[in-house]
Amino acid sequence: MARQCMITGVKTAVGNNVAHCNTKVKRTFKVNVRWKRFWFESENRFVRLFVSSRGMRTIDKRGIDVVVDELRAKGEKV
Repeated sequence: MARQCMITGVKTAVGNNVAHCNTKVKRTFKVNVRWKRFWFESENRFVRLFVSSRGMRTIDKRGIDVVVDELRAKGEKV
């Protein structure tokens, strides 16, 4: 599975390591994503999502019901 947050859509970025002598070598910036269980009150069950830290903050702010409805509208299986 690709390291991509289900909520924010953020994924691995590409950049450079820059040495003191200004030589550049390609590198990747990986996203901090984890599998996390959230209690989904309206369906009386847990929902498992692959989310980043920012995605967890979004769920805390907007609520799991709104976020899951948007995921289902996008066509993702939750």
